[in-house]
Amino acid sequence: MSAALDTSARRACRQVRVGSVAVGGDAPISVQTMTTTRTADIDATLQQIAAVTAAGCDIVRVAVPTPDDAAALPAIVARSPLPVIADIHFQPRYVFAAIDAGCAAVRVNPGNIRQFDDRVGEIARAAAAAGTPIRVGVNAGSLDPRMLARHGGPTAEALVDSALHEAALFEEHGFRELKIAVKHHDPRTMIAANRLLAERCDYPIHLGVTEAGPLLQGTIKSAVALGVLLAEGIGDTIRVSVSEPPAEQVKVGNHILQSLGLRPRTLEIVSCPGCGRVQVDIHHLAARVEAAFEGFPHPLRVAVMGCVVNGPGEAREADLGVSSGNGKGQIFVKGRVVRTVPEHRIVDALLEEAMAMTDDSEVIR
Repeated sequence: MSAALDTSARRACRQVRVGSVAVGGDAPISVQTMTTTRTADIDATLQQIAAVTAAGCDIVRVAVPTPDDAAALPAIVARSPLPVIADIHFQPRYVFAAIDAGCAAVRVNPGNIRQFDDRVGEIARAAAAAGTPIRVGVNAGSLDPRMLARHGGPTAEALVDSALHEAALFEEHGFRELKIAVKHHDPRTMIAANRLLAERCDYPIHLGVTEAGPLLQGTIKSAVALGVLLAEGIGDTIRVSVSEPPAEQVKVGNHILQSLGLRPRTLEIVSCPGCGRVQVDIHHLAARVEAAFEGFPHPLRVAVMGCVVNGPGEAREADLGVSSGNGKGQIFVKGRVVRTVPEHRIVDALLEEAMAMTDDSEVIR
């Protein structure tokens, strides 16, 4: 198995607790998402929270744009299996409603909250009394107008200056239970901003490429930006903001962490891209294998290979694998061929061997 990413150089920072989840310090990097339901629809929101929990989410955020949404928070917090963060824009009174409801944290975007600076002391006192951390979230699309004017646009410096200005307002009232996020839709600006933020403060950092886009584009942008920063030891909690249901966002986030060795892996499909040597429909076969193993409860690396050049070697390196061609497949378990089956039996044979490994308490790497 490949070695995990060396995290010895992970950025040292303060730690806050978002409900049962520690963020920062030496805590594992957590995955977040945000519900897309109307928060006032309590049942629909809880159903979506259940779905993201099953997908491997650690923390969930809900939008609070109306009085009805604020009124729903106590019931959602009481019944959610995950810590709930209230996402507040425009109206500072909802910050207090979220704290009173027992939310695990509150996210504020100071750039679009009316008279925010005048309410910081009051918010800090209420949050401190309840033990509620605050996430200062600054986005390129809703940056403090003063910072836009000063820097001439949503630059990396503008994002960081805005976030640290708001953090300093909380610090003036003795409140330091903060997380900070500086997000941008452009991965290069986002990377630059978070590198700068990491140098200038010791708060936990929430990473994300905001408005990353549709699944393919958003996944690539997020994987590039988050991967660069996480490999440098920057980042304590993440969200992947692709235009897909929240559970899919969580899956992408988990795959990013797993690919860097920052989260224990579950199912991993190693499959070849296809070439003129391949004698099987490798794309269809790989998709069938992935679908068949969806939800498999044990960590497993499965190699699905389609030619005699790389196939046998890759299959031997996996926990379980197949090297296909000429209408048949050689099934490998822990590096040795255990049987050869017709092409139409490959998926069933892989599942059978996986279950046998589990039944025999085989150690899966």
